[in-house]
Amino acid sequence: MSSTVSPPPDPIAMLRSKSYLALLVLAALIGVPISAAAYFFLALIGVIQTWIFTTLPEALGSGAAPIWWPFVPLLVAGVLVALTIRYLPGKGGHSPADGFAMEGPPTGRQIPGVVLAAFATLSLGVVLGPEAPLIALGAGLGALTVRLVKRDAPPRSQTMMAAAGSFAAISTLLGSPLTGAFLLMEASGLGGATLGLVLVPGLLAAGIGSLVFIGLDAWTGLGTFSLAISDIPPAEAPTGAQFPWAILIGLAAVPVGAGIRWLGVALRPHIERRMLLLMPVVGLAIAGLAVGYAVISGRSASEVLFSGQDALGPFIANVSEYTVGALLLLIVCKGVAYGLALSSFRGGPTFPALFIGAVGGAALSHLPGLPMIAGVAMGIGAMSVVMLKLPLTSVLLPTLILASDGLTLMPLVIVAVVVAYVVSALFTPPAAMLAPTPVLKPGPSVRS
Repeated sequence: MSSTVSPPPDPIAMLRSKSYLALLVLAALIGVPISAAAYFFLALIGVIQTWIFTTLPEALGSGAAPIWWPFVPLLVAGVLVALTIRYLPGKGGHSPADGFAMEGPPTGRQIPGVVLAAFATLSLGVVLGPEAPLIALGAGLGALTVRLVKRDAPPRSQTMMAAAGSFAAISTLLGSPLTGAFLLMEASGLGGATLGLVLVPGLLAAGIGSLVFIGLDAWTGLGTFSLAISDIPPAEAPTGAQFPWAILIGLAAVPVGAGIRWLGVALRPHIERRMLLLMPVVGLAIAGLAVGYAVISGRSASEVLFSGQDALGPFIANVSEYTVGALLLLIVCKGVAYGLALSSFRGGPTFPALFIGAVGGAALSHLPGLPMIAGVAMGIGAMSVVMLKLPLTSVLLPTLILASDGLTLMPLVIVAVVVAYVVSALFTPPAAMLAPTPVLKPGPSVRS
C-alpha cells in the first residue's frame, strides 16, 4: 500500500476562489445575528443580576439586600451549573481553569448547555467573565450556520465560520474589535498564510458586530457592554525611575496568579467527582468571601462577586476612597473567590484577572514613586499575562481599557508583561505554556 502526501492549498488561490468570496458574504451575514445574540446575552445577564441582587430582596420585604443575601444566589448557582454540566451535552463548555483552550466549536446539541451554564454562573454572581461563553456561542452558531446552508461543507469552511462567529460575538466586549481579534489569534496559535485566511472573514464579522452593538445600544439603551473606560485623568509620561516598578509589578503578579490558578486546578478533580454535592459548597464559599469582605471593609460585597467588568471603571474613578488595608483585603477575597470559581463553574478567566491586577497596582501606588494610573495599567497587563499566557493581548488590553493613558504608559506595561510572562514560564510546566489547539488546522491530506 503506497501513500502520497498532497501539498497544502495555496492561500492566494483560495483568496481568489469563488468559494472564499462566498465565505466572506456568509461571514458578513452571520455577523449580524451572532452579534445581536451576544448583545442580548449580555443584556439579559445584566437584567437578571439587577433583579436577583436588588429587586428580589426589595420584593421580599427586606428593603436593601441584607448582608447575608449573596449566600442565596451563589447556592443556586452551584446547583444549576452542576446539573447543567452533569446532565446536558457538552458539560457546559470547557473549564476556565485551562485558560483559553480553543477547542472545536460546540455542536447544536451542546449550545444550550453552554448558554445555561454561563447564565447561571454570570447572573448569580460567580467570579468569572463572559468572554469564553461568548466565544463558544459565536463559534457554535457560525459552524451551525454553515452546516445548515450546506450540509456537505468541508471542515475548513466550518472552522473559518466558527472563527468568524467568535470574532463577531466579542467584537466590542474588550474595548475594540481589534482586541478580540488579537485575543483569538494569539490563543488559537494561528500564523502565516493561515492567519490571513481566517482573519479577513473574522474581521469583517467583528466590524459588522461592532456596528450591531452600537445600533442596539442606541435603540434599546441597555448599554454598550464594552470594557473601555472613559473619563480617566491623563497620565504623565513614564520616567526612568518608574521602570523598576514595572519589574516589581511583573514579579509580584506571578505568585498571585499562580496561586489562583493552582487553587482552581487542585480543587477541580475533587469537585468533579462529587459535583452535585460540592459545587453548591463552592458557591457558598464564594459568597462567604464576599460577605466577609463587606463586613470587614464596610464596602459592597459586589466588589468580590461578579467578573469585575462593570466594577473596574468605578473602582479606578473612586480608588482614593480605599485604604491600603481594604485594597489588600479585596485582592485576597476576590483572588480566592476567583480560584474557587475556576475549579468548577463556567465562564471566562479574563475579567477577574484584569480587576485583581488593577487593585494590586492601586495598592502599590501608595508607595513612593508610582502614580496610581501607572500602577493600575501595569497591574492589568501583568495579571493578564500570568492568567492567560497571551503576552500580545496582555499588552494591548491596558492600552484600550485606559484609552490615551494606556498609550502613554505602554512602555511600562510592556516591561511588566514581559517580566511576568518570562518568570511565569520558569515556574510553569512547558506543556502549559504552549498555544492551545488552533481553531483552523489546515494541512496536508494523506491518500493511500
